[in-house]
Amino acid sequence: MRTSVIIPTLNAEGYIAPLIGSLRAQTLKPDEIIIVDSESDDRTADIASGLEGVRLVRIRRKDFNHATTRDEALRESTGDYVVFMTQDAFPAGNTLLERLVHPFSTDDRIAVSTARQIPRDDALPFERLVRGFNYPAVSRVRSASDLPELGIKTFSISDCCCAYRRDIFLELGGFGFPVTTDEDLFFAAKVIHSGYKISYTADAEVIHSHNFTLRQQYRRNFLMGYELEKHKDILAGVSAEKEGIRLVKHVSLELLKHGRVFSFVHFGFDCVARLAGNKMGRRSWRKESAT
Repeated sequence: MRTSVIIPTLNAEGYIAPLIGSLRAQTLKPDEIIIVDSESDDRTADIASGLEGVRLVRIRRKDFNHATTRDEALRESTGDYVVFMTQDAFPAGNTLLERLVHPFSTDDRIAVSTARQIPRDDALPFERLVRGFNYPAVSRVRSASDLPELGIKTFSISDCCCAYRRDIFLELGGFGFPVTTDEDLFFAAKVIHSGYKISYTADAEVIHSHNFTLRQQYRRNFLMGYELEKHKDILAGVSAEKEGIRLVKHVSLELLKHGRVFSFVHFGFDCVARLAGNKMGRRSWRKESAT
């Protein structure tokens, strides 16, 4: 079975060579690596074009879209299993790919295998707790039967590092439409509602986290709220509110338990930025759709 790795890039000159080197050192070596560069201002494209075994695809920055760009790249790839990664996610070891695709061999109803994200050394205390909550150490295969317990968490996958079974991806129509974010979530909902399964594969680990400013967090959640409201029919009424409350409670209690008062306050402002962004994004779509 062939394995392809697809990485969209933008100004990734500091990441791309070490990342490709790590992928080529995997116990399961990818049969192809495709870099899709969106008119980087730095040397990303030059570096990628000089790396052995890498196919560089150049697109215009204005044409980039999280869903359609990845969808088109997958359709041009040759792998039976297609792994999407982001430029700033780094394998935590040399068995990442082997472990990530392993669940496909255990159950032919598993359509997606998603990796565990380990925070970077510089991650803020509350960001480390958020990652730990969202990406626990225990693997789990999710199906429609988990919806009453897990809610929207049933659909939780991330194209930061996620493997797709090619035939099922194409059967379900791929990402299907342009979105500014959450293309992975919407596809995961199609997977679950179509009777397929998702593997959260905790022993496949990548190092990845962000220390967003409040402005960045607001903007990110504005886009998420906009897309979630616009495509809520795909989620079939499954809400993110309950899971969000659980996350806030868990992180807040852990911070206070360890006396991290400043981090608790910082997390409070971060949550306000998330909530405000989400609400304004949803309101923006409702207003736009009403005109």
